[in-house]
Amino acid sequence: MNTPTPALPNADQERKPNLASDGMMHFNRVKWPTNLAFSLLFIVLAVVALTPVVFVVIISMSAESSIAANGYSFTPSSWSLSSFEYLWKMRAWVGRSALNSVGLTLAGTALGLTLTTTMGYALSRRNYKFRGFFTVYVFIPMLFHGGLVSTYVVNTQLFGLGNTYWALLFPLACSTFYIIILRTFFTTTIPDSVIESGKIDGATQLRIFLQLVLPISLPAIATIGLFLTFAYWNDWYQALLYLRTTHSHLYPLQYLLVSIERSIDALTRNAAFMSAENINDLPSETMRMAIVVVIVLPIACSYPFFQKYFISGLTIGAVKG
Repeated sequence: MNTPTPALPNADQERKPNLASDGMMHFNRVKWPTNLAFSLLFIVLAVVALTPVVFVVIISMSAESSIAANGYSFTPSSWSLSSFEYLWKMRAWVGRSALNSVGLTLAGTALGLTLTTTMGYALSRRNYKFRGFFTVYVFIPMLFHGGLVSTYVVNTQLFGLGNTYWALLFPLACSTFYIIILRTFFTTTIPDSVIESGKIDGATQLRIFLQLVLPISLPAIATIGLFLTFAYWNDWYQALLYLRTTHSHLYPLQYLLVSIERSIDALTRNAAFMSAENINDLPSETMRMAIVVVIVLPIACSYPFFQKYFISGLTIGAVKG
């Protein structure tokens, strides 16, 4: 009895999957002129973005006499670190204010992310009974603000936040704009099958939110976290409103540096009451750039940490069919 020999696969059948993969590779392949053009474009954009930063650093290390004679220049006639030395003489105040800013930035970013993500997720659930009401309630402050006087009275008279760290923390913690962004992100990005799978496994809403929703939402959370970090680190207006001069130990770094700059400007404007030597010793122009360097450098160093979450969040969590 002859056993039937298995039919050999046709060469065309073997080639079909390869043709599909070859077609995708051909579609994704970038020709070298296009690759070179994009590389040159990105190099130009990087240079354009870094040039102002380098220019500010050069001006901060320029001599005051060079700026007075030649103005701002990439190649000053003389160099000096007098502006940084001036800040170093006040290192006790600057150091404490820097610690205040770091603490407020960390606590404020954590609090802001907690409030915006939880409320944005609640408003994104279609089965939430009061979803429409609270969506309108959140959206109204984006169009109509209560005003400075009413906000100040509520925070100082009603809540008693004046001259405390809470006055620098709470006003910036919850943004209706960020809530709307996260609500839209959760609605359009989080599949209902993810939520249903968690419910089938017996997970509570809090566990679903922490273990299923947040890992998928890392790109949006990192973006909002970066915005909150910038807002808290660069904020000095809340200190101007809610802190008196008798509570200078609560000053954030930005408000202290702004106060130093204003003091130098006031002394420069009243040069008639000071000797010429004292006026020449004041680094009024370079001090502004030194303040920018001190403020921008720490927040610029923190950006790569957020960039890591931007990249990793794109691949965490998925629904397989």
